[in-house]
Amino acid sequence: MEWVKDYWWIIIIVLMVGVLINVYKDLKRIDPKKYLANRPELPPHRDNNAKWDDDDDWPKKP
Repeated sequence: MEWVKDYWWIIIIVLMVGVLINVYKDLKRIDPKKYLANRPELPPHRDNNAKWDDDDDWPKKP
């Protein structure tokens, strides 16, 4: 187990390469055209800034 102390960084690199390979495989399974064709509708956006516009803290110009 003495080699683990000397070559710990190689184990980290191998793990990172494994993670990147799995991410690449998962991203290849995604079909963006199919998602865009069947994507859910977004709820309407609520703009709460309109009620704050009346409470301006800026001084009024004469």
